[in-house]
Amino acid sequence: MYFRFAWVRPFWRTIWVVLTPILLSPIPLAMNHAAARCGYVILIMAAYWMTEALPLAVTALIPVFAFPLLGILSTGECCLVYMKETNMMFLGGLTVAIAVEHCNLHKRIALFVILNVGQSPRRLMAGFMLTTMFLSMWISNTASTAMMVPIVDAILVELYATRSKKLPEENATAIDLSANSGQNQLELSPAGENGVTDGHNIKERAEAEGGVVTTTEVVTTKSTSLTATPPDEECRALRDMCFLATAYAANIGGTGSLTGTGPNLVVKGVLASSFSQPTGLNFATWMAFNVPGMILCVILAWVWLQVLFMGLFRKKSPIQQSTPERTNAVRKLIRQKYKELGPMTHHEATVLTLFIILVLLWLFRAPEFVPGWSAWFKDAFEGIEVDDATPAMLIVTLLFILPARLNFWCFRNPKDPGPPQPSPACMNWQVVHEKIPWGVVLLLGGGFAMAEGANKSGLSAWLGDQLVAFNVMPKEAIVFVVSLMTAMLTEVASNTATASILLPVLKEMALNINVNPLYLMLPAAVCCSYAFMLPVATPPNAIVFSAANMKSADMMKAGFLMNIICVVVITVMINTLGVALFDLQHMPPWANSTISALN
Repeated sequence: MYFRFAWVRPFWRTIWVVLTPILLSPIPLAMNHAAARCGYVILIMAAYWMTEALPLAVTALIPVFAFPLLGILSTGECCLVYMKETNMMFLGGLTVAIAVEHCNLHKRIALFVILNVGQSPRRLMAGFMLTTMFLSMWISNTASTAMMVPIVDAILVELYATRSKKLPEENATAIDLSANSGQNQLELSPAGENGVTDGHNIKERAEAEGGVVTTTEVVTTKSTSLTATPPDEECRALRDMCFLATAYAANIGGTGSLTGTGPNLVVKGVLASSFSQPTGLNFATWMAFNVPGMILCVILAWVWLQVLFMGLFRKKSPIQQSTPERTNAVRKLIRQKYKELGPMTHHEATVLTLFIILVLLWLFRAPEFVPGWSAWFKDAFEGIEVDDATPAMLIVTLLFILPARLNFWCFRNPKDPGPPQPSPACMNWQVVHEKIPWGVVLLLGGGFAMAEGANKSGLSAWLGDQLVAFNVMPKEAIVFVVSLMTAMLTEVASNTATASILLPVLKEMALNINVNPLYLMLPAAVCCSYAFMLPVATPPNAIVFSAANMKSADMMKAGFLMNIICVVVITVMINTLGVALFDLQHMPPWANSTISALN
């Protein structure tokens, strides 16, 4: 009898997680009222906590999706017990992004895009930017940049090799240019006491077919750069151009989705805490407004960097010239790296499916142009509000339940030796604990607390009154000045801190000059990500500055005009697409009702 049920032992956690809700389901079905449904959720959580079938912290998140979906508490009311709903949404989005990194799905996406965009310098830069932009919409700009830097550098090494068959070898140190997506950092060979690699650690250069060097290169030890040293000035310009393109795309990409970067969520949080009625800003409308501007800014950045480094409208630079040898070498390298990933695993497919489902749930929760799925719960449970944190936590919980490998029961290979072993889940708590930037979560909370304090104390209203003098200017000029000042301030301050300080003040200023608050708050929030000039302005800048041993003057020269370009773009977008989406020409009812309530 023991041997008959021995197969159950390795899978008891999965069986318990699945059967507990089923066995307890008669409770809410027999007694259809909120108390019974609440007891149902509590019993499930107690069963999970007592057996630790799921990590304790993950079980603690079940009410965030269970209570709203069962009509017990609205999402905002439930999250307020933990933290603000906006923080909870941010935490859920970060966890799903970490799952994408954990299964190496982001690396597969990056190599696939670069392989198919093209291999000339111009096309490669476009591939770098498109990939980094897309990844930065969903995972942190720091992680996307750190993942892309080794890939970009490995490709640049191939481009160097086609110009110089033998790179300088004096004062050299070895560097592994492979992208370690699990660590999201470059891997340097062991260094000596002085911080430089000993000559015995220098890796021998292997020659590939046609005399093209492989991705393991020799670079100078005395250089502070983390990447291969260019053989000449033309290649140095190519390196600076590609690395700056990656940093710019990472910063701009964060503006494309509501969870892309902290300032985006600060807007949502300030609006939610200031106005009782819906403001029309949600995940779908944010993307509808910001994705076109994001793409336009990336295209203009691509053009600007070519003008600066390649002489797009003057005599062609040698780095524009693409030879068959260069193209074939780069294509071969990218294809080799992509093949090394192997076929898509069940782990990657599961995470990708859950990620797509989450994005769709966010987009169609309340898309404005049609009734969203959250309206079903509001009608069914007498006004219960389901917000964006609920689908986020539902997907996070599924990541801790669904298996990463199909190696059990009927899916198990009969030829597989040994007893059956439980498959790990798609995500584990240790990875989340290590990779979640808890400091950013607390920074968001501190920003909301600061905004709430400024609002309750009257400081925001006082500052808004002082800025009424701007009313003598056309409102289009006000947006441009506010956006430019924000972009300059975020060069020397954290983007989330900048947003937390400015947005409550801009909200009061907009109310005082009788302008839709979104008209000033949206551009300012987006401009908090437009930090292109200084290495300290944002982590992507610091990463590429350190990796490429770039000069501060070069970064500032390229970044200054990039700041101006992006500020002009957001000013045009808010006065065209923004007006159409949010009806910014009129004072919205939700703002008027709040003003009268405050008065």
